[in-house]
Amino acid sequence: MSENLGTFRADSYAFLEVPAAKNFIGGEWVDGPSETLEVINPRHGKVMSRTPMSGAAEVDAAVQAAAAAYADWRATPMRERAQVFYRLRDRMVAEREALAWLISHENGKVYSQALAEVDKAVECVEFGCSLPNLAAGTQLDVSRGVNCQISYEPRGVVAGVTPFNFPLMVPLWMLPQAIVGGNCFVLKPSEQVPLSVVRLAELFAEAGLPAGVFNVVHGGKAAVEALCDHPDIKAFAFVGSTPVAKLTYGRAATAGKPALCLGGAKNHLIVVPDADLELTAENVVASFTGCSGQRCMAAANLVAVGEVDHIVAAIAERAAKLVPGTDHGAITSASSVERIRGYIDRAEAAGAKVIVDGRAKKGDEAEGYWMGATVIDGVAADSPAAKEEIFGPVLSIVRVPTLEAALELEKSSAYGNASSIYTTSGHVAREVMGRVEAGMCGVNIGVPVPREPFGFGGWNDSKFGHGNITGWDGFRFWTRPRKVTSKWALQKDWNWMS
Repeated sequence: MSENLGTFRADSYAFLEVPAAKNFIGGEWVDGPSETLEVINPRHGKVMSRTPMSGAAEVDAAVQAAAAAYADWRATPMRERAQVFYRLRDRMVAEREALAWLISHENGKVYSQALAEVDKAVECVEFGCSLPNLAAGTQLDVSRGVNCQISYEPRGVVAGVTPFNFPLMVPLWMLPQAIVGGNCFVLKPSEQVPLSVVRLAELFAEAGLPAGVFNVVHGGKAAVEALCDHPDIKAFAFVGSTPVAKLTYGRAATAGKPALCLGGAKNHLIVVPDADLELTAENVVASFTGCSGQRCMAAANLVAVGEVDHIVAAIAERAAKLVPGTDHGAITSASSVERIRGYIDRAEAAGAKVIVDGRAKKGDEAEGYWMGATVIDGVAADSPAAKEEIFGPVLSIVRVPTLEAALELEKSSAYGNASSIYTTSGHVAREVMGRVEAGMCGVNIGVPVPREPFGFGGWNDSKFGHGNITGWDGFRFWTRPRKVTSKWALQKDWNWMS
């Protein structure tokens, strides 16, 4: 067990305090500044730890440690770099339940959904293990005696900032591609959920990752700005809200860095009358209540086309039976609960009907931060509940007369993260999939997350920068293509390359 956290010993939702988080710099656990932030267990509404609020000095120390490790790590063959991720995978699988409990305690999601996050994080690590087989450069004799070849070279010291809602999985959207690609990494996790990344750093060390290749700096705005600005950071990625994604993208790009910043979402699930009743009801409810709606892929708007009252009723019936704390977890903070409740209150005051009301529902630990599944019918298309990201277990139902009107509504959104259609018609599915303004689309799937090797990334105000953050696109983001054209002998025939 390391001096900082070690294997999380919880095996239930019972409250547990853990040591304060530290920065991980150059393979050592380092105390941060005296200013700290409380880490709250949302289920209990109680302080379980603290995180240091680091700034530019701590970021610079981490960058210097990463820079010192870079030459040796870059010179390490890619297959040897990937071996670290094989060992990391084994440790994560062995500690699967403990990692899930840690996520549950610091994030508030129920154990089963935390366990699903761990499994997806392991899948991301497995993709990193496969990279040496995928990243082999190509070469071709382009003329007599002239050869062109391409290789993928690391950028150097790179950085990422990750959100509260998936404290283990989202860092592993970035780290395998970047580190197997030969880079050294500085990560700033969300200050609300620092502990999963603390344990990840320990597991990396146990897996044999050399000191300085992976560094963790905790903090808030000052740390993020320092990562964007630091001249020795050669690429930057961010996952979080759209306003901050836009700001960090602009700041990092102004500093000359390649940047890929993922923002928020307002996903539209279009339901037509021929949709399968049971499949649609179960799928939609799972989409908007999973992780208590605190995920960018959650259903936000149900666009009800024509006569679909029987499907709406089935959705409402299922949602009303869900129990906070058992079927879905707590909300991350008290302020988030108030923000979510405000959207519901305003929609109701404007004339929408709250057909499933979760505002008064609590989990077993009444002092925690709770919001039950809520379904609002008859939401106006131009209202805040239909246009803004609520980020809670709330489904806004917007009624439209035709599929064409549904598509126009979906296209009017500033976001473009995900969109789905529920239908039994191949023609309708093909029409919608070809026209929606979204980067990740589903047919009868409410959370159309692309699994490895396919990349995660939306369109429009859901993403700033080029490409996807996972899969092959992710590897290409963290690396640079080097093209070498060579000739070793004079040829008898000539062309323009001679």
